[in-house]
Amino acid sequence: MKTSDFDYSLPPELIAQIPCEPRDASRLLVVDRSTGRLEHRIFRDIGEYLRAGDLLVGNDSRVIPARLHGVKATGGAVEIFLLRPYPSPQPPFPLRGTQAALQEQGALSPSLTGEGLGEGTPAPRERSKGLGERSPGLGETWECLIRGKGLRPGVQIHVTGRDPARAITATILAETAAGGRRIAFDPPARQWLWDVGETPLPPYIHRPLADAERYQTVYSRVDGSAASSTAGLHFTPELLAALRERGIGLAFVTLHIGLDTFRPVQEEKIEAHRIHREWAELSAETARRINEARLAGGRIIAIGTTVVRTLESAAKIALGYRPADDVPAGAVCGWQTVAAFTSETDLFIRPGHVFRAVDALITNFHLPRSTLLMLVSAFAGKELIDRVYAEAIQARYRFYSFGDAMILL
Repeated sequence: MKTSDFDYSLPPELIAQIPCEPRDASRLLVVDRSTGRLEHRIFRDIGEYLRAGDLLVGNDSRVIPARLHGVKATGGAVEIFLLRPYPSPQPPFPLRGTQAALQEQGALSPSLTGEGLGEGTPAPRERSKGLGERSPGLGETWECLIRGKGLRPGVQIHVTGRDPARAITATILAETAAGGRRIAFDPPARQWLWDVGETPLPPYIHRPLADAERYQTVYSRVDGSAASSTAGLHFTPELLAALRERGIGLAFVTLHIGLDTFRPVQEEKIEAHRIHREWAELSAETARRINEARLAGGRIIAIGTTVVRTLESAAKIALGYRPADDVPAGAVCGWQTVAAFTSETDLFIRPGHVFRAVDALITNFHLPRSTLLMLVSAFAGKELIDRVYAEAIQARYRFYSFGDAMILL
């Protein structure tokens, strides 16, 4: 298929610049894949389309303040965007943000503390994901995007923050194949990042965000993403608790999202596109709950495309293949849908993909020519998604990260 097949025209005023308040007041377009029927609802009504025994799966990755400013010795301004530690993260991070604050106050909803949405929801894992590897004499090393002139290997940058006396040095080590840079920081980023960095909003959002927590899901807890898992932004603790009362389960995977998610595909044919790698983890406990829900007749409902990518990678691993491998038609495992794993995934889901782990998908409206639009087209069929997007534009839905949502059933 051609990349141009996934292009569409969007009136700029439909690009949401601020999040909806409250979170679950956003609009919801309900799509029945079997009949093609469309319904216009409010997100807080989503429980009417779920049933006892279903399992919601969210991405608990948390956005880090990955945008940095600095100057070279010559005085030239530099902007740095942290993409991922080099090599991929292995050690843990502490619990942070909304969930940590609520737990400290003793006010966190039972749906998020381990009593769960339904029996058996695991408690949040006390761990943290590492912010990179120490390079002798240099500090932590990251793969980054960078803006400025003359940014060759060997150039040093002084990272600036609120405290001008604080000395933070970024040394460019190498250029990456994708055009970024591998950069070492001294002292390590874990010592200063939350005091110096800024939350990197998507390039199509031009208004500052009054509260950075609105670019985090209420269940985010594992630091590491450069962008939010935006399908999860619509959930509130109260809505999750209400779903629990209906017998709907909640489990988590972790996939750290990079800025590559905003890049349109450049190749003419989508098959020629080389998908970006992202670090993901599906724990043994979450794999068990998914497999048990499926065996009991429940549906696995992915909250966002990052969850789809993680679960479908895990489904291939359960069959003995790598995420990017082609799997022979008819290959099944009778006793498990997914297998636990911790690694980078390079799975590119596009039309023709056989879905093995996901039964329904909650997602926002995605950019033209993006791998995310290709993924939802693979899940629901391109003709239906074309109709859904045309309907959403006509009905003046809000698009992209802070926009409205759809559920594909």
